[in-house]
Amino acid sequence: MITRATLEDAKELEALINSGYRGEVSKQGWTTEADILGGIRTNEDDIISIINKPNGQLLKYVNDEGKIIGCVLLEEQDDALYLGMLCVSPSLQGGGVGKSLLYKGSEVAKDLGLKKVKMTVISVRHELIAWYERHGFEKTGETKPFEGDGLFGEPVMPLEFVVMEKYIT
Repeated sequence: MITRATLEDAKELEALINSGYRGEVSKQGWTTEADILGGIRTNEDDIISIINKPNGQLLKYVNDEGKIIGCVLLEEQDDALYLGMLCVSPSLQGGGVGKSLLYKGSEVAKDLGLKKVKMTVISVRHELIAWYERHGFEKTGETKPFEGDGLFGEPVMPLEFVVMEKYIT
């Protein structure tokens, strides 16, 4: 079930997101950033800030046992819905949770009257970019610099973001 995250979910979301992107546990899945970024992906304060944003929402995917196994950040930005922090528990990747969260993002964009969903993906994440392309996203040709802050990911190599978008019909 996909619902909006609440402040009470912040600690569980912090653990999920960090396990999905960084460290040895993240290597159980195919979306790890452990080989290209050090540090953590997020912290509880960051999650609380996201949940409290007036123009955004953090959605959670909860399994039958009530455990959060996936999440996605959705934020209204100008004429598009920004989609980020799409995360699925590493041991459950490939089971459709990520796809469900991705499609929910498109539904939210449509409900808000927005014509596209936009995202940034680290350029060296070729497999992930290909996955988004299979789900209707296209590279725009635009790139953005990746500026590591030492806390939420210190690059071990030069990195940049590729901007991708999907038009909603």
